[in-house]
Amino acid sequence: MERRRFIRLVGGGVVTAAAGGALSGCSAGMPPEAIAPWSGPGQESDLRRWVLAYAILAPHSHNLQSWVADLRPAGEILLFCDPQRLLPETDPFARQIMMSHGTFLELLDLAARERGHRAEIELFPAGPYDPREAPDRPIARIRLVADSAAARDPLFGQILRRRTNRSLYDLGRPVPEAAWQAMAAAVAPHPVRFGHVGPQAAEALQRHRDLASEAWRIELTTPRAMLETFRVLRVGAGEVARHRDGVTLLDPFPVALARLGLFDRTRAPGPDDYATTSQIKDFDAKLASTPGFLWMVTDANDRATQVNAGRAYARVQLAATAQGVSMQPLQQALQEYPEQAGPYARIHALVGAPTPGSTVQMWARAGFAPEVSPAPRRGVEAIMRT
Repeated sequence: MERRRFIRLVGGGVVTAAAGGALSGCSAGMPPEAIAPWSGPGQESDLRRWVLAYAILAPHSHNLQSWVADLRPAGEILLFCDPQRLLPETDPFARQIMMSHGTFLELLDLAARERGHRAEIELFPAGPYDPREAPDRPIARIRLVADSAAARDPLFGQILRRRTNRSLYDLGRPVPEAAWQAMAAAVAPHPVRFGHVGPQAAEALQRHRDLASEAWRIELTTPRAMLETFRVLRVGAGEVARHRDGVTLLDPFPVALARLGLFDRTRAPGPDDYATTSQIKDFDAKLASTPGFLWMVTDANDRATQVNAGRAYARVQLAATAQGVSMQPLQQALQEYPEQAGPYARIHALVGAPTPGSTVQMWARAGFAPEVSPAPRRGVEAIMRT
């Protein structure tokens, strides 16, 4: 999701971060240890740890990295969700969290194939996951089985290059049809319908921009949604290096304020504060620079469908990476909290996914943009139970 570039001072005043920076995983001055996992597993000899080293590079909502891998069962990996790494305000049914476990499983599967193994993935072996009533149930049981017929997938080669890019895009460079076709083909292993729109449908393209702007404004002006982001905000190189997750802020001015104890993360800005209105203006500029949008729709919305939609999204982003295309998810209108009910209904109507029955699992802007560096990652050891 789009990262916030504002802060509230102790005492109630509001300032904005430097215009050239952003709350993201790609700011200047990123501590090297925070992005070390993007170098890959190196000479790791343990197959399970080797595939996990690629799986942890998957995209995750708010960069929470809620994955827990239990390696205690011999020859297996049990994948759990860390109950402390949820988004109860903006993702009350944990749909995005389940998708984020799907992205993890897809990268793990690609890595297993690269080593001549088949990843046998059993979803929810103890029954469906429920963050309130069954938070300890595993998301998946994984067995890595040597299989000479397990074909390598060229998407594996894009894992270390994958980025979520929240920059301005090049409006003069529409996504070519060949790239859209590559992304559509990438979802084939999973029951997901892929759609897209570009400059050839100017009216529909503008409707996507307008809807994304509305949903973004709603989230910015919903205090509990903003405070949920503030809770995982990492300010300065020290916090980023210590946590290696969440929303990153490395701009020098707010970092200096934080060091002085002047950065208040306990209160959200008001709807008319400059911090809010400037963010709306900034995001609208990004939307105006966007030459294309894509979406992914499913005919069900059970837990397995959500996980598999996440797997499909991981493949789409890797396919886009191979084509040089940047992507940024736009989850605000897809979130199921009450304030987003209007945008939620409108995005489903806009992409031809009537409710009830269909669910838009992913909506993203797509285009060409300058390269960015990767987001922080906690490393394999941080997610393992042994």
